[in-house]
Amino acid sequence: MKTIRHWLPLILFAAFILAGCEKKPIPEEEEEQEQAPVLIQKINGFIKDAMTDVYLWYDKMPAIDIRYETDPKVYYDKLLYEEDRWSYITDDITAFEGSLQGVEKTYGYSLAFGRFVDGTGSPTGNYFAIVEYVYPNTPASQAGFARGDLIINLNGANITDINYRQLLSGTSISVTKGILTSQGISAGTTVLLVAEELNLDPVLMYKIIEREGRKIGYLVYLQYISSYNSTSLNLALQYFKINQITDLVLDLRYNGGGSTTAAQYLTSSIAPQTTVDNSSTLVTFQWNDKYQAYWIANNILEQTGVKFDPTVPVKLGLSKLYVLTGNGTASASELTICGLEPYMDVVTVGDTTYGKYTASITIKPEDWYTNVAEYSDFKNWGLQPIVIKYANAEGVTSFKDGFAPDFRVYDELMPAIQLGELTEPLLKKAVEEITGVAIPVLKRARLPFEYVIVDRGFSKFDKQKRNLFLEIPGHSRQIPD
Repeated sequence: MKTIRHWLPLILFAAFILAGCEKKPIPEEEEEQEQAPVLIQKINGFIKDAMTDVYLWYDKMPAIDIRYETDPKVYYDKLLYEEDRWSYITDDITAFEGSLQGVEKTYGYSLAFGRFVDGTGSPTGNYFAIVEYVYPNTPASQAGFARGDLIINLNGANITDINYRQLLSGTSISVTKGILTSQGISAGTTVLLVAEELNLDPVLMYKIIEREGRKIGYLVYLQYISSYNSTSLNLALQYFKINQITDLVLDLRYNGGGSTTAAQYLTSSIAPQTTVDNSSTLVTFQWNDKYQAYWIANNILEQTGVKFDPTVPVKLGLSKLYVLTGNGTASASELTICGLEPYMDVVTVGDTTYGKYTASITIKPEDWYTNVAEYSDFKNWGLQPIVIKYANAEGVTSFKDGFAPDFRVYDELMPAIQLGELTEPLLKKAVEEITGVAIPVLKRARLPFEYVIVDRGFSKFDKQKRNLFLEIPGHSRQIPD
């Protein structure tokens, strides 16, 4: 039996007797079944051991013989609880971890994918893409893309339900821009995009809007990345503090989540100062029964939740916050909303959020085994299993249908208003609610067609980024059997 090295940056691994160590007679029908290659069985064993230990719903996993599972990813999916939409497995953990830190090979734009709607209201025809936002100094920005631009062809062919996500990942693509006319969409220029590995700053924009005697801070925040706390995010918060903003509009409509420490930093910088100075509870954690009992019995309370951090360098000390939301608002973004609600007035504008009330950790073979030889042939595999449910200080949790907005406003993309402009619909509504004064806009021309958004994304890791990633100091100590 292999020796498990009890190390994770976040939690301990309990020592368990591995199922299958005892020799058992093999039924005749199993003798005739071909077993998976030895390497596949080793990967399956790693999956089984880790999930049996720390998975939130470990007690609901089916009993499956790992010897006959020929695809580890399929085997992993078989283990997941029916409510689990989020646990993930990869055979390229290096790229995955880089993406979580904003390091990604990318074209630099986020896209919404649409289809036309026929007379019965049903989607029909091929796909087209609409640019939601563009990072500066990226292949997309250098090619002249901006919010609202259209893409109607990919590599000289139609965009379909089979190939559309190639627009988000790969080495290079040729795309044809679309031109919106009074008759429909016509073909424009064709450009070549070559992906680059970039460090993507999660702060896309910040500014102050002065209107009706109010100083309104506006922050577009795209991912909760702890490494940016002391740089770009801190610069934005300091700018708001120095200029004495009266209100804050936090744009999370495209923010799929990130780390707990980044969420702790941002919420501590926004919340009422007494809440922060008192280290009030931001969220509590519910682990599986083994771990929850151990943390409580041994008074390891830092593993049972997150408190506001009184050491953050900027404290805006607000009593009210406006958050712009959409169906891409997930995980740490939702934690920000529900974690702050017991302490301040949080007003949401936009669309219903994603609905992600759990958190995960990254488990790699190197975290699990003592001897490199035990995992050298599958060292780039990794698991991202759900390990906790979280709740705010008032017990709000399990919001699987997301948070409905206080003011429902459509994120209009065709034609689109640039983010930060007063007439952009979501920001416009928030500013109107703050000032109590309507913002006049020109009547929009009616589109010559109807369409529906069927998907959206920035990265091939979009689904995985909708996780809340725990970053809590661990302990080099095992849970007794």
